[in-house]
Amino acid sequence: MRVTIQRILCTVDFSDFSRNTVQYGMALAQEFDAELFLSHIIEIPASGFYGDIHIDPVEQQNSIMEYAVGKFREWVGTSPVYWEPVITSGHTADEIARQASQLEIDLVIAATHGRSGLKRLLIGSVTERMMRTLPCPLLVLRSPEKDAAHVAAQTFRLQRILVGCDFSSDSQLALQHGLRLAQEFQSELYLAHVIEPPTYDDFEESASDLATQSYPELRRRLTRHLQELIPTDAGNWCRPHMVLLDGQSHDELNHYAELHEMDLIVLGVRGKSLVENLFLGSTTDRVIRKAPCPVLAVRPRVRGF
Repeated sequence: MRVTIQRILCTVDFSDFSRNTVQYGMALAQEFDAELFLSHIIEIPASGFYGDIHIDPVEQQNSIMEYAVGKFREWVGTSPVYWEPVITSGHTADEIARQASQLEIDLVIAATHGRSGLKRLLIGSVTERMMRTLPCPLLVLRSPEKDAAHVAAQTFRLQRILVGCDFSSDSQLALQHGLRLAQEFQSELYLAHVIEPPTYDDFEESASDLATQSYPELRRRLTRHLQELIPTDAGNWCRPHMVLLDGQSHDELNHYAELHEMDLIVLGVRGKSLVENLFLGSTTDRVIRKAPCPVLAVRPRVRGF
């Protein structure tokens, strides 16, 4: 079950947090002895964000590329990590998905600015679109204070991994990734289920039967279901913990992650309709917007992780 990460794509938009995102990618690439691709997507026409404004689009694009490569070299410095710049133009989420497929990327790293409410409805979430179009897992960074601590001294360690589980196929895929990372880093693994209005369709009992059980009995049965998901030999290379929480999934997972100082949250990406995603948002997206640590979003893919 060893993790295989040979090619990492780190997305850079040159916002205030961009340098930390690159440092995180460098640390992870060094840990796995992986190739690092630093990606920047040029959206034309561009503003004066990169410096001088050029009327000629070709001249402007060349200037932006020169600026981006110069920044990349400055940030990478003398690091022994092998890296390449990947600078193209187009729609950000779609272009990153194309790059990931063309370069056979194993992991994409991106930062989110945590938009919510009306601004998110009108602008849309690039991160959320990537979660549904990438051919590989997406590692999302959000908090500069927390993430800066992760990249200190160019190291990457995962001591505590939290995996969200709702007993769906998506969460089982997330658990597989969590287990593989826990084995790689000899981590503590926390498998968490949030008790909401019961819809436990995968259980032999119907939702109504479960709802009529006493609360202690429900918790015992859920704990047993969580334990059954963990391989019997997992205790040889990680320390698994079963966690039951009550409330809204995104709030409870983030609160638990902050309270117990998790280094990573792993969640599956469940497909929803466009209307559901616009007005409700997925649990994974809501967790990402307020997560106190990086979030790994996984979905079925063609190549193995």
